[in-house]
Amino acid sequence: MAEGDSSLLGAARAEAWSTPIDEIDVSLAERFRDDTIWPFFERLRHEDPVHYTAHSRFGPYWSITRYHDILQVDSNASVFSSASGTSIGDVNASFPLPMFIAMDPPRHDAQRKVISPIVAPASLASLEPLIRSRAGRILDELPIGETFDWVDRVSIELTTQMLATLFDFPFEERRKLTRWSNVALSGLHNEAARQEMRECGAYFRRLWDERANAAPAGDLISMLAHGEATRDMPQEEFLGNMILLMVGGNDTTRNSISGGLLALNRHPEEYEKLRARPALVASMVPEIIRWQTPVAHMRRTVLSDVEFQGKTIRKGDKVVMWYVSGNRDETAIDRPELFIIDRERPRQHLSFGFGIHRCVGNRLAEMQIRIVWEEILARFPVIELAGEPVRAKSCLVREFSRMPARIPRRL
Repeated sequence: MAEGDSSLLGAARAEAWSTPIDEIDVSLAERFRDDTIWPFFERLRHEDPVHYTAHSRFGPYWSITRYHDILQVDSNASVFSSASGTSIGDVNASFPLPMFIAMDPPRHDAQRKVISPIVAPASLASLEPLIRSRAGRILDELPIGETFDWVDRVSIELTTQMLATLFDFPFEERRKLTRWSNVALSGLHNEAARQEMRECGAYFRRLWDERANAAPAGDLISMLAHGEATRDMPQEEFLGNMILLMVGGNDTTRNSISGGLLALNRHPEEYEKLRARPALVASMVPEIIRWQTPVAHMRRTVLSDVEFQGKTIRKGDKVVMWYVSGNRDETAIDRPELFIIDRERPRQHLSFGFGIHRCVGNRLAEMQIRIVWEEILARFPVIELAGEPVRAKSCLVREFSRMPARIPRRL
């Protein structure tokens, strides 16, 4: 397997295939942090692709681990509901924040429609020169011959600048967006974190009031403030949607930008292929998103008893779609553990979800990743990893906390 330290992965493989299958719990965040989750998913795909875990820190849940089974669940919102939450655990149960990703139609559809114009083709075309200019500036400021943190200097900086533009957020304070997104994802289990979210809410409420009292504009806050389905949202729902847009517009793209650098360093033959044929960036981008799978899972709740692939799933049960496993399904994707930048069907992946909840900003994410690699290829013959990346301890977002990198020279 291509992922992880070989000794750790070997031990994980032995554990995965010796553990009684009904005791396997793929929600353990430590395995995502250590990058040793792969053999556990492999076993479930082979032996029990619709798997029930009776005991976990999140309570009982079902795991859907094969590509086509995930497609079925994700495309059937009438049975598999999002209204009770979309992550395996209720991470913010003590500080509930409604958001449209955790809603069913028609409410979900009405709120999503309000913001969709910002990622329409004409809007993306107008954003491309700005993204390219910023990416070039960020890359030109990187040191040559010195180790630096790729996550902070490139991945976070580029995506946070873009997020500030989408919100029309004060640019000099844009790192607040990164901080608030990280706090929200870590779970609001203590008063300090909840207080940060209150401060986040107060900040956005001030911006909301300003936009609501001005003419409609093209930024996300103005769209929500003037949208028929969103302008009367209560404070908790407003803050929840702000956090959703922060996480969706920041964390997922930034971890794919980092994941791309890792993938190319782990597959040097693909890096050589890319340098020889820079036009392969177009097909490399969806392959990065598949290989990295920045959102590991999404959860649904069953609205009525359902028979699914020979299993009876009861009303109220949690059903977890493990996108990270479906994107490694050998029955659907050829050699899925490998990073191959010229795959015949590079868009055959689950990372954006399917059905009504398919990622609304998927084309913007792809555009940012494409541009940053086009600009890299125009400047540097290679960017090397200077050590192992540090991953977050999370089974929801496959996040890099740090990635030491080094650029030997410019072109």
